Amino acid sequence: MFVQTEITPNPNSLKFIPGKVVSSMGSFEVTKNDEVNNELIRNILSVNGVEGIFLGKDFISVNKNDENSWEEIKHIVISHINEFYASGKKFVINNNLNEKSESLDEIEKQIVQLLEQKIRPAIARDGGDIKFKEFKDGVVKVQLQGSCSGCPSSTMTLKQGVQNLLCHYLPEVKKVEAV
Repeated sequence: MFVQTEITPNPNSLKFIPGKVVSSMGSFEVTKNDEVNNELIRNILSVNGVEGIFLGKDFISVNKNDENSWEEIKHIVISHINEFYASGKKFVINNNLNEKSESLDEIEKQIVQLLEQKIRPAIARDGGDIKFKEFKDGVVKVQLQGSCSGCPSSTMTLKQGVQNLLCHYLPEVKKVEAV
């Protein structure tokens, strides 16, 4: 198996593409080894310098600290991914660990739909994700995950991308903030 890597706008995040399904039930982020009992996730999080993992449908974004270089980390992560899939496993996660079913009002449903259809695909190309958290008094609160978390470009993405798009389609939206 050949695991490809792609750089992201965040210099401390690298996108690993195994060419297989990673998550069959949505995306989520893990930053602590005790948050999940999954062999691959625990192995990657135990690599010196790794601070978090974001799992998308067909990729894994790994976030590292400033002190360690990708040369120190990259080959170890690829090795863990190869071993995991070589053991016959079809995907890393097959159930959604983070999603909460909440009842949303009409404007919130429209916000979520715009995030899903127009914003999320672009953010996923950079190894990240965006999750709707709340809409109150004209302010949309979102959570940036994966490569977007801590990325130097994330403020610009939020203001020039997400906020402009949501305000254009929904006059009720006045501002977008990250939580």
